[in-house]
Amino acid sequence: MPQANQPPELPARLLTDPEMIDACRVRDFAVVFRLAKVKAGIYPSMIARRCDLTPSRVGEVLSGRRQLVHMDVIERIADGLRIPGHMLGLARRSWETPQALVVTDREAFPVPEPAQQIPASLPGPDVDSILAMATRTSFSAATLAAFRSSIEDYWRRDNQHGGEALRPAVVGQLRYVIGLMKENRPPSIQYGLYGIAAELARLTGWIYFDARQYNQARTYFSEALQLAKHIDDRQFMANVLACMSLQATYQDKPADSLALVTAAQDQARSAPDTTPRVLSMLSMREAFAHASLGSQTSTRRALTEAHRQFEQIRTSDPDPSWVTYFDEPKLIVDTGIAHGRLGEAATAEPLIADALRREDRANHRGRAFHAFWLARTQLDQGKLDQACHTATQALESASTVVSERVTGHLREFYGQLAPHRQEPVALAFEARLREVLPPVSGSFHP
Repeated sequence: MPQANQPPELPARLLTDPEMIDACRVRDFAVVFRLAKVKAGIYPSMIARRCDLTPSRVGEVLSGRRQLVHMDVIERIADGLRIPGHMLGLARRSWETPQALVVTDREAFPVPEPAQQIPASLPGPDVDSILAMATRTSFSAATLAAFRSSIEDYWRRDNQHGGEALRPAVVGQLRYVIGLMKENRPPSIQYGLYGIAAELARLTGWIYFDARQYNQARTYFSEALQLAKHIDDRQFMANVLACMSLQATYQDKPADSLALVTAAQDQARSAPDTTPRVLSMLSMREAFAHASLGSQTSTRRALTEAHRQFEQIRTSDPDPSWVTYFDEPKLIVDTGIAHGRLGEAATAEPLIADALRREDRANHRGRAFHAFWLARTQLDQGKLDQACHTATQALESASTVVSERVTGHLREFYGQLAPHRQEPVALAFEARLREVLPPVSGSFHP
């Protein structure tokens, strides 16, 4: 008997139904949801609750007006409807293991402790805290500049390699700065420390977002929002809200995404020194939200505004450091992605391809994202050979980055290849995938 907090499993006759098997294999959720309703009595409202989707979204899928491709959503469907992972091209789900076979902590084999965890010459973390409290540090504008320089370096390395290895350092520095804020300091220094803490909290949220740990990411984004609000930095509040809006699109919550980016635009417009680059970036995030909602007219209107604002940028603008990444190649590639989200692959492909040729080659994560988007648009147009060639090239960038978001895009493309899995070019891509990213490709095994 299933526990009260666990959804019951689908009937065995449905899971072994050839139509259900084929629908899961190609991830045709319109058919999956219809069969769940007809053969298991799971109606759309129940599907929405069990899979953490809105009823309107389930209705759009059933009517064929929307496809579900984000891995987070596919995993929620597998868990909510109790569809075994292998049927959807996923790794084995945790609930597939019978409880009797789960190894509990007390049954696990003991792991011997290393003889010496920390070199004897280093003090323990509790002593570090005591020494920090006992130290009176003299702060100046130069100290704040050093903090900001380290944050810029964190972002650069995050773009190159992903943030997983940076997280302990970033979180540690955030805690250190928050500790400094508790002491009495000149107003200008205190203001600067709040701003630095807000930037570190946003960076920590971003690192968790990139790791697809969305609850933790939201916690740190919320902290960044509070810190920025304390010093009335409305541009930075807009920046944090834009990050939260982007996360909502990854969680397939487009209404939340639109609400958050609209709030971001309100904050930015109320600030006296908001620059055109900031407004352009926010309009692009608005376009993403509208595209996720399937609104072609609103998406195009937001894209037009993003380009209009970008044309007003001047070299003398006092752009915040956190928005300088939004350059012309980024504007172009995001425009292509917005069209891709609308299903306008023929419009999206040349834009993404042009941006890829122009963007910084050191930004491995961004290049991997954009190359997978290019491959998806090519596949949507039936260009299987080009799509697999593009995706194979993207693996080179993906292999240098630790990023669950990159892995998610890879899974989405791999899932789209399902109908072509036996084609020679698809087999060659899969072979290269297993060679370059063996831990990732192993979880994709059909």
